[in-house]
Amino acid sequence: MADRNPLIRVRDSVWRPTPASLRLLALLGVLGNAGIIGTGGAVRVTESGLGCPTWPKCTGDSLVPVHSPEHPAMNMAIEFGNRMLTFLVLAVGVLVFVAALRLRPRRRSLVLLAAAQPASVFAQAIIGGIVVLTELHPTSVSLHFLVSPALLIFCVALWMRAGEGDDPPRRLTGPVLRGLSLALCAATAVVLVAGTVVTGTGPHSGDTESRRYGFNIEDVTRVHSLLAWVTVALTVVLLAAAYRTKAPALFRRRLLFLFAVELVQGLIGYVQYFNGVPGTLVVLHMLVAAVMWIATLRVVFATRERGPVPVHTPAETDTSREPQPV
Repeated sequence: MADRNPLIRVRDSVWRPTPASLRLLALLGVLGNAGIIGTGGAVRVTESGLGCPTWPKCTGDSLVPVHSPEHPAMNMAIEFGNRMLTFLVLAVGVLVFVAALRLRPRRRSLVLLAAAQPASVFAQAIIGGIVVLTELHPTSVSLHFLVSPALLIFCVALWMRAGEGDDPPRRLTGPVLRGLSLALCAATAVVLVAGTVVTGTGPHSGDTESRRYGFNIEDVTRVHSLLAWVTVALTVVLLAAAYRTKAPALFRRRLLFLFAVELVQGLIGYVQYFNGVPGTLVVLHMLVAAVMWIATLRVVFATRERGPVPVHTPAETDTSREPQPV
């Protein structure tokens, strides 16, 4: 009966992890870091970036939001909620790290990938403080966003690596497909960077009084759109090459999923552009951008394999059910 207790299951997934439970925890890390991109977007479109005007406290003398005539309660709640989600992501990162340490046999590559997650969240918290102290300067806000896609590299890598072995990588695709996949990953990263410039130039910079980049919004939007179309074109070329060379089915499926996400993202982008950039669509655009980045990383991982997962041995023998001497 004890095994049916969900708290015991959670404890065992961390303290007596299996490759499957570690992979599930890694997936939670992926979802948490993608989700915080969405909540960060909500902070920006609701002009809540300075809802908590100090750091690490919400106000000068309180850690949590309190009544203030200068900051609406809703804005304070949204900004404070985004800060609290950071602690949730940190908690998941710590659990993932402990599980990677406890996994038997211990796999050094997984421990290093897991260690990067809580460390990166601390870095994100520091940058968040700089964002507040610089009163939402667009450069610091852009950096604050871009840390999340960078952290997702480690999260997705751990998620993928926990489901495979530690053999030397064996290429499943030819050098052309591998090269195109890496080029697609680089192009997607550039699109993400360009998106922060668009946001930092446009109306949703977190606060009505915050500074903006001094670019023409029409120009930066066109550049962003052009880069997005380059990414889509690379995906189409890669798809055609994958089917022509009969690349592995997993590689083709992940490419098709990525292509579908890109089309959805493009549709959202054009709808929000022609409708005055409504806040709801901006948040959705940011969430889909996170999904697109994750899908791109998974395409790269599908170009090789590293053998089966090492045979698992329990990290700690559970003697609670062994017969006790009379």
